[in-house]
Amino acid sequence: MHFTKMHGLGNDYLYVYGEVPADIAALSRKLSDRHFGAGSDGMIYISPSEKADFRMRIFNADGSEAKMCGNGIRCVGKYVYDKGYTDKTHLTVETLSGIRTLDLEVRGGKVRRAAVDMGRAEVGEDRALSVDGQEWTGTPVSVGNPHFVLFVRDIEEAPLYTLGPRIEKHEAFPDGVNVEFVEARGENRLRMRVWERGSGVTMACGTGACASAAAAVRKGLCDPYEPVCVELDGGILEIRVDRGGAVTMTGPAESIYEGEAAV
Repeated sequence: MHFTKMHGLGNDYLYVYGEVPADIAALSRKLSDRHFGAGSDGMIYISPSEKADFRMRIFNADGSEAKMCGNGIRCVGKYVYDKGYTDKTHLTVETLSGIRTLDLEVRGGKVRRAAVDMGRAEVGEDRALSVDGQEWTGTPVSVGNPHFVLFVRDIEEAPLYTLGPRIEKHEAFPDGVNVEFVEARGENRLRMRVWERGSGVTMACGTGACASAAAAVRKGLCDPYEPVCVELDGGILEIRVDRGGAVTMTGPAESIYEGEAAV
């Protein structure tokens, strides 16, 4: 099986063009292992679509399927353009969260960045959760997949590795949830770290950045329509959120290497 390892701000996946195999859960777990496999946050399969230009399916490192991946979809745009599957710079991609639109920035014949219409972020009312007798209040946000955004005073002190997995599997979220810890730093700047559902701590989460920016706009911590600079462990994403919750995400997409796996 041929794959291409790509990343968006360090959020890395193995990309395959073709139909999803029956044993995808076991395959994703095997190849995503950073000691015994290629090492990644999961696998993304790309195929033709009857509803859009292309279709993407996302499988986490634990074998579970995700509905949407913001960093992943930018890399899908780069993959299909750089490899000659399309010459369009305005693309539609079918996901389990609906059809998303990409505008590709091409330099030197290669895609360097992409802007993605992420649809509408649905920001809920703040919710308090009890974890080991301690109460934590966060903001539930849906960006096609579920997020729980916790605003903290100091991101370096945030209990990412301990609280993240507990909230991911909290009874309040039967299907699991992505957990963002966010420090607002003024001037439409956010610092975010993430515990991703099915993958654990990752360098970046595109939908998480969108959810965090939408929650910050709702709380008056960031201005609507103006670009929100979201700094993640792997780099910076630019997020725009209007008053109706429509979100646009802009960021880089990079290839790492091509590989062959015996499966």
